Amino acid sequence: MAFDSTSTYVATDALKQAVNAAVTLQRPLLIKGEPGTGKTLLAEELAASLGTRLITWHIKSSTKAAQGLYEYDAVSRLRDSQLGVEGVENVANYIKPGKLWEAFTADERVVLLIDEIDKADIEFPNDLLQELDRMEFHVYETGETVAARHRPIIVITSNNEKELPDAFLRRCFFHYIEFPDRETMQQIVDVHFPDIAPKLVGEALEVFFDLRQAPGLKKKPSTSELVDWLKLLMSDDLAREALYQRDPVKAIPPLAGALVKNEQDTHLLERLAFMLRRQGNQRR
Repeated sequence: MAFDSTSTYVATDALKQAVNAAVTLQRPLLIKGEPGTGKTLLAEELAASLGTRLITWHIKSSTKAAQGLYEYDAVSRLRDSQLGVEGVENVANYIKPGKLWEAFTADERVVLLIDEIDKADIEFPNDLLQELDRMEFHVYETGETVAARHRPIIVITSNNEKELPDAFLRRCFFHYIEFPDRETMQQIVDVHFPDIAPKLVGEALEVFFDLRQAPGLKKKPSTSELVDWLKLLMSDDLAREALYQRDPVKAIPPLAGALVKNEQDTHLLERLAFMLRRQGNQRR
């Protein structure tokens, strides 16, 4: 298998090498990068390119590692026993398989996405070490062992909200997705909008990268936000013309809500625009 860019996803050479190396080593691929740089989409495209199923485990702050294996509903079993429900003696009826169980017992090799692992408790990654190493786990309530029929390709994403344990990192192949440069971003835009006007792309990319370089910006606009913004500009003639005729000292672009996501950054850009206007007036 050799992963490559697809008709809907642009992968850099470094990212292709990372994916292929992780598959060759049979290790989880740990992907970090700014939000909106395509970490989750990578797993979707990888599954599509292999023609296999994607199993996604979205991690929350309350998620426990054991939930990825299975959950035993003791409360329902107790209630059913009190009501005399048939089958209550079979504990397997109250075992709910988790995402790892689903991936391990699939009839074909699947792609398992563990999405935003850094949202969970710090012990969460360590609690999965044995299962990811051995590709099996024990179900204590039934006494059975669930082993992987086909070793899944595991993609783990992180937004770097907290440090991951060293023991976990040693078992992964790591890749950081650098924010796309202008040439790569042009390719990404072409993939999403093959018929977009070159003038619109040129103007939009100019504003987009200027925004990202604004000093003190709390949240820089991401790739996905650029795509949303371009979609809006393509459907709004007035906003598109405002972009073409924009005043360089006006730091707030048309339909800026697609790019700027909080009031602090909006006020910051307004102050920068004011300072630029004042400097321009002083030179006259």
